[in-house]
Amino acid sequence: MARDVAVSALFSVLVEKRPFDDTFAKAASSRDLAPRDRAFARLIATTVLRNRGSLQAVLNTYLEKPLPEHQGRLEQILLAAVAQMLLLQTPAHAAISLAVDQCRADKLARRFAHLVNAVLRRASESGGGRLASLDNVALTIPDWLLSRWTRVYGATEARQIARASLSEPPLDLTVKSDPEHWAERLGGIVLPNGSVRCAGAGRIEELEGYAEGAWWVQDAAAALPVKLFGDVAGLDALDLCAAPGGKAAQLAAGGAHVTAVDKSAGRLARLKGNLERLGLTAETATADALTFASDKTFDAVLLDTPCTATGTIRRHPDILFLKRDDDVQALAGLQAKLLAHAARFVKPGGMLVYCTCSLEPEEGEDQIAAFLKNHSEFARQPFAPDDVAIPFRTANGDLRTLPTHLSDLPEGFQGLDGFYAAALTRAG
Repeated sequence: MARDVAVSALFSVLVEKRPFDDTFAKAASSRDLAPRDRAFARLIATTVLRNRGSLQAVLNTYLEKPLPEHQGRLEQILLAAVAQMLLLQTPAHAAISLAVDQCRADKLARRFAHLVNAVLRRASESGGGRLASLDNVALTIPDWLLSRWTRVYGATEARQIARASLSEPPLDLTVKSDPEHWAERLGGIVLPNGSVRCAGAGRIEELEGYAEGAWWVQDAAAALPVKLFGDVAGLDALDLCAAPGGKAAQLAAGGAHVTAVDKSAGRLARLKGNLERLGLTAETATADALTFASDKTFDAVLLDTPCTATGTIRRHPDILFLKRDDDVQALAGLQAKLLAHAARFVKPGGMLVYCTCSLEPEEGEDQIAAFLKNHSEFARQPFAPDDVAIPFRTANGDLRTLPTHLSDLPEGFQGLDGFYAAALTRAG
């Protein structure tokens, strides 16, 4: 049942603080959901995560006192039901009936079945107006994160970033060739960087071109850092922290000889499977990027570093509930070590591209400033400001995309993940 899977995934994220994708996959597999039901379960869960603050406020309107501590999955059952009624246009009687059944099946929540019925009936009658009156940005974006964005980008831009981060993203594809052809076949558009963007595309594996390996899923912003290398044909390239493999695929498709490194054997296996589907090859190594060793140096080294991923909230709304303010500094320390280690593998005259999907300067601009201060053998390589393929340029010539970018596109096609990338060349 789709809603059972959604509630299970929500409980894992909101209570157990586990990543959504892994827990959702496990819950969906255990129920052997059909593809359509799986997609609906995911929609319910992500709708709750993107609107959790507002949905909780609506429920609180009809609750006379806070829910008790030992409640089982009561709160997640209520959130999923009210999200279906108020945001997904599920008929109230169906959403309420299912919520009551879910409560009765939960040994800790079953004593609240009558409460659930009463609260949801009231929410179905007047909750829509209450929801429309609420500020979902203020209620759902954590205070620490909105405060950070306000300091860095200003109050107006911070709210726009937050609002964009709470929207459902379109599907972006990187194609091996002829993006115009694939945009026409898939009902999408071609973005300035050559990515094909689709809205409401449906199940990935059923789209034209998937089985033949014509494209792979990759946000348009994530496809930009590899472009900083320029022409990679014939180059030896090292991709550290390589999984899930979109950038390794770009390098291989561009004709580079790729060595892909990741510390997770499971993620590396999926990377190899993706490359096989695409008809591309790469050497792989299961190793921690911080301790990876090689006697070889490379023409191109890519470090897509672990980060808070605050630029990808629209695709991964669980980040709102899993990350904390102190994660920024902790990860910044790791990133500095990774960057210094990656630099060892760049041959004279070669290029190192550092990138992160965080909006926080400590994980981006500040990292490069500190690195260049301590590594005089490297110099920033700005990209051309008039390069329409990569239009989002900082004053220093680095890449910086925001969720608010591409907002001039039609509804359903807007937005971009937040990314930072810098290209650094080693003296010859």
